Amino acid sequence: MSKMIKILSIDGGGIKGLIPALILAEIEKRTQKPVADLFDLVAGASTGGILALGLVTPDENNNPAYKAEEIARLYELKGQFAFPKAFRALSFVLKNLQKLGIISEKYPKKFLYKVFEDLYNSNKLSDALAEVLIPAYDIEKRKVFFFNSKKAKENPIYDFLMKDVAYAGSAAPTYFDPLKLNIADSDYLVLVDGGVYANNPALCALAEAKKMYPDAKDFLVISLGTGNPSKTWLYEDAKKWKRSDWTRKVLDISGHGVADTVDYQLGCLLPDINGQKRYYRFNVILNPNNEAIDNASPQNLGALRALAEQFIYENDETINNLCKTLTE
Repeated sequence: MSKMIKILSIDGGGIKGLIPALILAEIEKRTQKPVADLFDLVAGASTGGILALGLVTPDENNNPAYKAEEIARLYELKGQFAFPKAFRALSFVLKNLQKLGIISEKYPKKFLYKVFEDLYNSNKLSDALAEVLIPAYDIEKRKVFFFNSKKAKENPIYDFLMKDVAYAGSAAPTYFDPLKLNIADSDYLVLVDGGVYANNPALCALAEAKKMYPDAKDFLVISLGTGNPSKTWLYEDAKKWKRSDWTRKVLDISGHGVADTVDYQLGCLLPDINGQKRYYRFNVILNPNNEAIDNASPQNLGALRALAEQFIYENDETINNLCKTLTE
Protein backbone atom coordinates (compact mmCIF):
# COMPACT_ATOMS: atom_id res chain seq x y z
CA MET A 1 0.00 0.00 0.00
CA SER A 2 1.45 3.39 -1.01
CA LYS A 3 2.19 6.07 1.56
CA MET A 4 -0.56 8.61 2.19
CA ILE A 5 0.55 12.05 0.96
CA LYS A 6 -0.59 14.70 3.41
CA ILE A 7 -1.27 18.21 2.12
CA LEU A 8 -2.03 21.40 4.02
CA SER A 9 -3.54 24.39 2.22
CA ILE A 10 -4.21 27.81 3.74
CA ASP A 11 -6.39 30.49 2.14
CA GLY A 12 -5.64 34.17 1.74
CA GLY A 13 -7.38 36.75 3.88
CA GLY A 14 -4.99 39.30 5.37
CA ILE A 15 -5.15 39.69 9.13
CA LYS A 16 -7.77 36.90 9.22
CA GLY A 17 -4.85 34.50 8.84
CA LEU A 18 -5.01 34.46 12.63
CA ILE A 19 -7.91 31.98 12.33
CA PRO A 20 -6.08 29.15 10.49
CA ALA A 21 -2.99 29.83 12.64
CA LEU A 22 -5.04 29.07 15.76
CA ILE A 23 -6.59 25.94 14.23
CA LEU A 24 -3.10 24.71 13.33
CA ALA A 25 -1.95 25.49 16.86
CA GLU A 26 -4.69 23.17 18.12
CA ILE A 27 -3.62 20.44 15.67
CA GLU A 28 0.00 20.75 16.82
CA LYS A 29 -1.14 20.60 20.44
CA ARG A 30 -3.18 17.43 19.92
CA THR A 31 -0.63 15.62 17.76
CA GLN A 32 2.42 16.87 19.67
CA LYS A 33 4.09 17.38 16.30
CA PRO A 34 4.99 20.49 14.30
CA VAL A 35 3.21 21.17 11.01
CA ALA A 36 6.46 20.60 9.09
CA ASP A 37 6.53 17.00 10.36
CA LEU A 38 2.83 16.34 9.79
CA PHE A 39 2.60 17.32 6.11
CA ASP A 40 4.45 16.47 2.91
CA LEU A 41 3.39 19.70 1.20
CA VAL A 42 2.23 23.02 2.65
CA ALA A 43 0.59 25.56 0.33
CA GLY A 44 -0.64 29.04 1.09
CA ALA A 45 -2.04 32.01 -0.77
CA SER A 46 -1.47 35.58 0.39
CA THR A 47 -1.61 35.55 4.21
CA GLY A 48 -1.78 31.75 3.96
CA GLY A 49 1.61 31.86 2.25
CA ILE A 50 3.02 33.97 5.07
CA LEU A 51 1.78 31.40 7.55
CA ALA A 52 2.93 28.43 5.45
CA LEU A 53 6.47 29.80 5.15
CA GLY A 54 6.61 30.52 8.87
CA LEU A 55 5.67 26.94 9.69
CA VAL A 56 8.44 25.46 7.51
CA THR A 57 11.15 28.00 8.45
CA PRO A 58 14.13 26.33 10.15
CA ASP A 59 16.03 27.59 13.16
CA GLU A 60 19.81 27.34 13.52
CA ASN A 61 19.47 23.63 14.42
CA ASN A 62 17.24 22.91 11.40
CA ASN A 63 14.19 22.44 13.58
CA PRO A 64 10.96 24.42 13.09
CA ALA A 65 11.63 27.99 14.16
CA TYR A 66 8.03 28.58 15.22
CA LYS A 67 5.03 26.78 16.56
CA ALA A 68 1.70 27.72 15.03
CA GLU A 69 0.66 29.36 18.29
CA GLU A 70 3.74 31.60 18.11
CA ILE A 71 2.82 32.71 14.60
CA ALA A 72 -0.74 33.35 15.78
CA ARG A 73 0.74 35.64 18.44
CA LEU A 74 2.76 37.39 15.74
CA TYR A 75 -0.49 38.22 13.92
CA GLU A 76 -1.75 39.75 17.14
CA LEU A 77 1.48 41.56 18.04
CA LYS A 78 2.78 42.52 14.59
CA GLY A 79 -0.43 43.01 12.62
CA GLN A 80 -0.34 46.73 13.19
CA PHE A 81 3.14 46.88 11.62
CA ALA A 82 1.75 45.39 8.41
CA PHE A 83 -1.42 47.52 8.52
CA PRO A 84 -0.45 50.60 10.57
CA LYS A 85 -3.17 52.28 12.58
CA ALA A 86 -2.30 55.66 11.16
CA PHE A 87 -3.04 54.43 7.66
CA ARG A 88 -6.28 52.75 8.71
CA ALA A 89 -7.45 55.97 10.36
CA LEU A 90 -6.75 57.84 7.14
CA SER A 91 -8.34 55.23 4.89
CA PHE A 92 -11.06 57.57 3.65
CA VAL A 93 -8.51 60.22 2.69
CA LEU A 94 -6.22 57.62 1.10
CA LYS A 95 -9.00 56.18 -1.03
CA ASN A 96 -9.77 59.61 -2.43
CA LEU A 97 -6.09 60.35 -3.05
CA GLN A 98 -5.85 57.03 -4.89
CA LYS A 99 -8.81 57.99 -7.08
CA LEU A 100 -7.08 61.26 -7.93
CA GLY A 101 -3.85 59.44 -8.74
CA ILE A 102 -1.88 61.35 -6.10
CA ILE A 103 -0.75 58.20 -4.30
CA SER A 104 -0.61 54.59 -5.43
CA GLU A 105 -0.99 51.78 -2.93
CA LYS A 106 -2.72 51.92 0.42
CA TYR A 107 0.18 50.69 2.60
CA PRO A 108 3.93 51.27 2.10
CA LYS A 109 5.61 47.89 1.71
CA LYS A 110 8.34 48.74 4.23
CA PHE A 111 5.98 47.90 7.08
CA LEU A 112 5.26 44.41 5.75
CA TYR A 113 8.90 43.80 4.86
CA LYS A 114 9.95 44.63 8.41
CA VAL A 115 7.69 41.85 9.69
CA PHE A 116 9.06 39.38 7.14
CA GLU A 117 12.70 40.20 7.81
CA ASP A 118 12.17 39.46 11.48
CA LEU A 119 10.19 36.30 10.76
CA TYR A 120 12.25 34.56 8.09
CA ASN A 121 15.73 36.08 8.58
CA SER A 122 17.94 35.04 5.65
CA ASN A 123 16.24 31.71 4.94
CA LYS A 124 15.55 30.74 1.34
CA LEU A 125 12.90 28.53 -0.22
CA SER A 126 15.33 25.62 -0.40
CA ASP A 127 15.69 25.76 3.40
CA ALA A 128 12.03 24.85 3.95
CA LEU A 129 11.55 21.89 6.31
CA ALA A 130 8.62 20.59 4.23
CA GLU A 131 7.82 21.19 0.58
CA VAL A 132 6.04 24.50 0.13
CA LEU A 133 3.98 26.03 -2.69
CA ILE A 134 3.05 29.73 -2.88
CA PRO A 135 1.06 31.20 -5.82
CA ALA A 136 1.74 34.64 -7.29
CA TYR A 137 0.87 36.39 -10.54
CA ASP A 138 3.29 38.04 -12.99
CA ILE A 139 1.52 41.17 -14.26
CA GLU A 140 4.07 41.86 -17.03
CA LYS A 141 4.13 38.34 -18.49
CA ARG A 142 0.44 37.89 -17.68
CA LYS A 143 1.15 34.45 -16.28
CA VAL A 144 0.65 32.60 -13.04
CA PHE A 145 3.81 31.84 -11.09
CA PHE A 146 4.33 29.35 -8.28
CA PHE A 147 7.10 29.65 -5.74
CA ASN A 148 8.07 26.04 -5.22
CA SER A 149 10.65 24.72 -2.74
CA LYS A 150 11.25 21.60 -4.82
CA LYS A 151 11.96 23.72 -7.89
CA ALA A 152 14.20 25.98 -5.77
CA LYS A 153 16.31 22.98 -4.75
CA GLU A 154 16.62 21.85 -8.36
CA ASN A 155 17.37 25.26 -9.90
CA PRO A 156 19.12 27.98 -7.83
CA ILE A 157 17.70 30.84 -9.92
CA TYR A 158 14.32 30.08 -8.36
CA ASP A 159 15.70 29.87 -4.83
CA PHE A 160 14.38 33.17 -3.52
CA LEU A 161 14.58 34.60 -0.03
CA MET A 162 11.51 33.66 2.00
CA LYS A 163 10.88 37.32 2.86
CA ASP A 164 10.63 38.12 -0.87
CA VAL A 165 8.36 35.12 -1.47
CA ALA A 166 6.10 36.16 1.39
CA TYR A 167 5.81 39.72 0.12
CA ALA A 168 5.32 38.84 -3.55
CA GLY A 169 2.70 36.23 -2.69
CA SER A 170 0.74 38.64 -0.50
CA ALA A 171 1.08 41.93 -2.43
CA ALA A 172 -2.66 42.42 -2.79
CA PRO A 173 -3.57 44.89 -5.56
CA THR A 174 -4.74 48.26 -4.20
CA TYR A 175 -3.08 47.45 -0.85
CA PHE A 176 0.62 46.88 -1.70
CA ASP A 177 2.97 47.55 -4.61
CA PRO A 178 4.02 44.64 -6.87
CA LEU A 179 7.47 43.14 -6.31
CA LYS A 180 10.11 42.99 -9.06
CA LEU A 181 12.32 39.93 -8.67
CA ASN A 182 15.39 39.37 -10.84
CA ILE A 183 16.08 35.85 -12.07
CA ALA A 184 18.44 34.65 -14.82
CA ASP A 185 20.45 37.23 -16.81
CA SER A 186 18.14 40.15 -17.64
CA ASP A 187 14.93 38.28 -16.95
CA TYR A 188 12.69 39.23 -14.05
CA LEU A 189 9.27 38.72 -12.53
CA VAL A 190 6.76 41.42 -11.53
CA LEU A 191 4.55 39.74 -8.98
CA VAL A 192 1.35 40.38 -7.09
CA ASP A 193 -0.74 38.38 -4.65
CA GLY A 194 -1.58 34.88 -5.92
CA GLY A 195 -4.95 35.20 -4.23
CA VAL A 196 -6.18 37.05 -7.32
CA TYR A 197 -6.63 33.62 -8.95
CA ALA A 198 -5.99 31.01 -6.23
CA ASN A 199 -7.19 32.45 -2.94
CA ASN A 200 -7.88 28.84 -1.97
CA PRO A 201 -4.77 27.04 -3.29
CA ALA A 202 -5.83 23.55 -2.21
CA LEU A 203 -6.49 22.26 -5.73
CA CYS A 204 -3.16 23.69 -6.92
CA ALA A 205 -1.51 21.90 -4.01
CA LEU A 206 -3.16 18.58 -4.87
CA ALA A 207 -2.04 18.89 -8.50
CA GLU A 208 1.52 19.69 -7.39
CA ALA A 209 1.54 16.76 -4.95
CA LYS A 210 0.47 14.38 -7.71
CA LYS A 211 3.37 15.68 -9.78
CA MET A 212 5.82 15.36 -6.86
CA TYR A 213 4.66 11.86 -5.93
CA PRO A 214 3.61 10.21 -9.24
CA ASP A 215 3.31 6.74 -7.71
CA ALA A 216 1.12 7.81 -4.80
CA LYS A 217 -2.51 6.71 -4.78
CA ASP A 218 -3.71 8.07 -1.44
CA PHE A 219 -3.92 11.82 -0.77
CA LEU A 220 -5.20 13.68 2.27
CA VAL A 221 -5.97 17.41 1.93
CA ILE A 222 -6.62 19.74 4.85
CA SER A 223 -7.87 23.11 3.60
CA LEU A 224 -8.09 26.01 6.05
CA GLY A 225 -10.12 29.10 5.23
CA THR A 226 -9.92 32.57 6.74
CA GLY A 227 -13.66 32.90 7.23
CA ASN A 228 -16.84 32.90 5.18
CA PRO A 229 -18.50 36.32 4.89
CA SER A 230 -21.94 36.90 6.35
CA LYS A 231 -22.37 40.42 5.02
CA THR A 232 -24.75 40.62 2.07
CA TRP A 233 -25.13 43.15 -0.73
CA LEU A 234 -28.71 43.87 -1.68
CA TYR A 235 -29.92 44.25 -5.24
CA GLU A 236 -31.40 47.67 -4.56
CA ASP A 237 -27.96 48.90 -3.48
CA ALA A 238 -25.88 47.04 -6.07
CA LYS A 239 -27.79 48.37 -9.05
CA LYS A 240 -26.75 51.90 -8.02
CA TRP A 241 -23.04 51.13 -7.69
CA LYS A 242 -20.58 52.93 -9.93
CA ARG A 243 -17.50 51.30 -11.43
CA SER A 244 -15.36 52.50 -8.53
CA ASP A 245 -17.79 50.92 -6.05
CA TRP A 246 -17.26 47.53 -7.67
CA THR A 247 -13.45 47.54 -7.49
CA ARG A 248 -12.91 46.12 -4.00
CA LYS A 249 -16.17 44.19 -4.04
CA VAL A 250 -15.14 42.27 -7.16
CA LEU A 251 -11.89 41.24 -5.45
CA ASP A 252 -13.90 40.02 -2.48
CA ILE A 253 -16.48 38.21 -4.61
CA SER A 254 -13.87 36.51 -6.80
CA GLY A 255 -11.77 35.48 -3.79
CA HIS A 256 -14.65 33.81 -1.99
CA GLY A 257 -16.12 32.43 -5.23
CA VAL A 258 -12.84 30.74 -6.14
CA ALA A 259 -12.49 29.34 -2.63
CA ASP A 260 -15.97 27.82 -2.71
CA THR A 261 -15.41 26.42 -6.20
CA VAL A 262 -12.20 24.67 -5.08
CA ASP A 263 -14.04 23.31 -2.05
CA TYR A 264 -16.66 21.77 -4.33
CA GLN A 265 -14.05 20.32 -6.69
CA LEU A 266 -12.00 18.72 -3.94
CA GLY A 267 -15.11 17.29 -2.34
CA CYS A 268 -15.72 15.48 -5.63
CA LEU A 269 -12.09 14.47 -6.23
CA LEU A 270 -11.31 13.15 -2.75
CA PRO A 271 -14.15 10.95 -1.51
CA ASP A 272 -13.88 9.03 1.75
CA ILE A 273 -11.87 5.80 1.70
CA ASN A 274 -13.28 2.97 3.83
CA GLY A 275 -15.18 5.52 5.89
CA GLN A 276 -12.07 7.66 6.43
CA LYS A 277 -12.14 11.27 5.25
CA ARG A 278 -9.55 12.32 2.70
CA TYR A 279 -10.64 15.94 2.50
CA TYR A 280 -11.24 18.41 5.32
CA ARG A 281 -12.33 22.01 4.89
CA PHE A 282 -12.30 24.16 8.03
CA ASN A 283 -13.79 27.64 7.74
CA VAL A 284 -15.54 29.83 10.31
CA ILE A 285 -18.51 32.10 9.66
CA LEU A 286 -17.42 35.69 10.12
CA ASN A 287 -19.41 38.50 11.63
CA PRO A 288 -19.85 41.51 9.28
CA ASN A 289 -17.56 43.61 11.48
CA ASN A 290 -14.70 41.08 11.18
CA GLU A 291 -14.51 40.68 7.40
CA ALA A 292 -11.89 43.35 6.57
CA ILE A 293 -8.48 41.98 5.63
CA ASP A 294 -6.62 44.95 7.16
CA ASN A 295 -8.38 45.52 10.48
CA ALA A 296 -5.54 44.81 12.92
CA SER A 297 -7.19 46.53 15.87
CA PRO A 298 -6.98 44.68 19.22
CA GLN A 299 -10.76 44.45 19.29
CA ASN A 300 -10.94 42.75 15.89
CA LEU A 301 -8.05 40.41 16.65
CA GLY A 302 -9.77 39.41 19.87
CA ALA A 303 -12.97 38.72 17.96
CA LEU A 304 -11.12 36.60 15.36
CA ARG A 305 -9.47 34.57 18.12
CA ALA A 306 -12.87 34.00 19.74
CA LEU A 307 -14.34 32.80 16.43
CA ALA A 308 -11.47 30.35 15.96
CA GLU A 309 -11.75 29.02 19.52
CA GLN A 310 -15.51 28.57 19.14
CA PHE A 311 -14.97 26.69 15.88
CA ILE A 312 -12.44 24.38 17.54
CA TYR A 313 -14.86 23.69 20.40
CA GLU A 314 -17.75 22.92 18.05
CA ASN A 315 -15.63 20.65 15.82
CA ASP A 316 -13.78 18.78 18.55
CA GLU A 317 -14.54 15.27 17.27
CA THR A 318 -13.71 16.12 13.64
CA ILE A 319 -10.37 17.61 14.67
CA ASN A 320 -9.62 14.55 16.81
CA ASN A 321 -10.31 12.27 13.84
CA LEU A 322 -8.07 14.36 11.63
CA CYS A 323 -5.23 14.31 14.16
CA LYS A 324 -5.54 10.54 14.42
CA THR A 325 -5.21 10.23 10.63
CA LEU A 326 -2.24 12.61 10.55
CA THR A 327 -0.30 10.56 13.10
CA GLU A 328 -1.07 7.08 11.79
